[in-house]
Amino acid sequence: MVPCICSSSTSSISKFISEQPYLSLLETKCSTIKHLQIIHAQIIKTGLIKDTIAASRLLAFAATSSAADINYALTLFNHIQNPNIFTWNTIIRGFSRSSNPRMAISLFIEMLCNSVVDPDNLTYPSVFKAYAELGLCKNGAQLHGRVLKLGLLFDDYICNSIVHMYANCGCFGEAFEVFGDGEGMDVVAWNSMVISLAKFGRVDDARKVFDEMPERSLVSWNSMISGYVRAGKWVEALSLFRVMQAEKMKPCAFTLVSLLNALAQLGALKQGEWVHDYIKRNKVELNVILTTALINMYCKCGSVERAWEVFESSPVKGLSCWNSMIMGLAMHGRENEAIELFSRLDSPDDVSFIGVLTACNHSRSVGKAKHYFSLMKERYKIKPSIKHYGCMIDVLCRAGLLKEAETLIKSMPMKPDAVIWGSVLSSCRRYGDVKMGQWAYNNLLDLGVDESCGHVLLSNVYAAGGQFEMAIQERMLMKEKRIEKNPGCSLIEVDGEVHEFVAGGRLHPQVQEIHCLLENLTLMLHDINFHNP
Repeated sequence: MVPCICSSSTSSISKFISEQPYLSLLETKCSTIKHLQIIHAQIIKTGLIKDTIAASRLLAFAATSSAADINYALTLFNHIQNPNIFTWNTIIRGFSRSSNPRMAISLFIEMLCNSVVDPDNLTYPSVFKAYAELGLCKNGAQLHGRVLKLGLLFDDYICNSIVHMYANCGCFGEAFEVFGDGEGMDVVAWNSMVISLAKFGRVDDARKVFDEMPERSLVSWNSMISGYVRAGKWVEALSLFRVMQAEKMKPCAFTLVSLLNALAQLGALKQGEWVHDYIKRNKVELNVILTTALINMYCKCGSVERAWEVFESSPVKGLSCWNSMIMGLAMHGRENEAIELFSRLDSPDDVSFIGVLTACNHSRSVGKAKHYFSLMKERYKIKPSIKHYGCMIDVLCRAGLLKEAETLIKSMPMKPDAVIWGSVLSSCRRYGDVKMGQWAYNNLLDLGVDESCGHVLLSNVYAAGGQFEMAIQERMLMKEKRIEKNPGCSLIEVDGEVHEFVAGGRLHPQVQEIHCLLENLTLMLHDINFHNP
């Protein structure tokens, strides 16, 4: 008699599998769905498919392996007579990890209504995961109530999945209620709180939870660093990485990508070079994502030659590598090289076209920009996004073709954003088109963006058009409304340390020395001008 998988010991199941050649192949040789189908056919022929263990093993591979095919798994499941708890849990878990988590919930409801098998402590985490993926916090709360009634909240795995479900849905009140002070929670639950808080922009709260963690995994560090990067807190990301190094925690490729993105925004070339050297010293595999991050970092730090070296030496160049290099060349005034590199692409995507349009913009090549914009739509069937329209409108505005830009704006299928209206306003100032400047200004205000930006730009448009009274009136209006222009901010790396400066700010610890140096430089310039009139 064949042993039942739900009651047999692990040793007896292993013995049974070893005695069945096709099941042994499933355990040792099967690596693709095609292999599985061959083994499945043989198991049907031998009649072994009626055995619970054999069917369960086929199902487990189809539903949860690295080569999973969830639809094939569902077909297998539907042909199992009287599925046991293992098979129910397997198919529910498979769908909770798939692109169709809603099916996991449907199967769970079917299990409750029609099955003679009751859910166990391994069933609920998969269902909570499905609710988390779908953002169905209220539905998940009902399941939470069922778990409470059944007295299963003591199970760490279930408790972690509930915390994750609430946190991933942004229901932090409920998440913290289950999480409490974290006592008794494992690192998975702590990480769920950090990841979700950072995801919803509450990066400072995420840091508080991070600092209170009794133990941290690599995921903890990666989540906090990437959270800072997504929030635009690049200095904090860099500072936390230094703490990570001090605690002898070895970074992985994911950490390095987040760090490179932060350094790119800071323009911290020296530290970016250190990360690149670290990758070489530790023989970290240069996958497409890490290569793209390196190219992007070097380009944004002004070292386009080093970016080109990374691009050329990369054994595998993903499309993202090409796109970063095209954009880097375009931003550094090497428009012809950017366009030539773009021409070598067989299958450009929407990002590729943003890169080549940016190159056309910087070289003020209106004809080429029109060609690529048309090529994107007609040959590659890529629907222009607001960024493509923004590039095209900026090209026209820079060339003084304001009426043509106006026509394109009015033909857009989406509402223009602040970047587009800002571009129009800047060009109206350059070419003295007051009427169009007023039109752009009114549309900019309708978007509810920073009002100071609109007033300053419109004032400049009036001044460029010779309407100085209107320009002064705009400035006076800002004073009446008590609108202050946001101060400019810049970052510079000196000896591996990033310094931040705000216009008019006096918070830098060496502000006195900096002002003294600036005064000396000003005197030197006056002296040079005096002797060289």
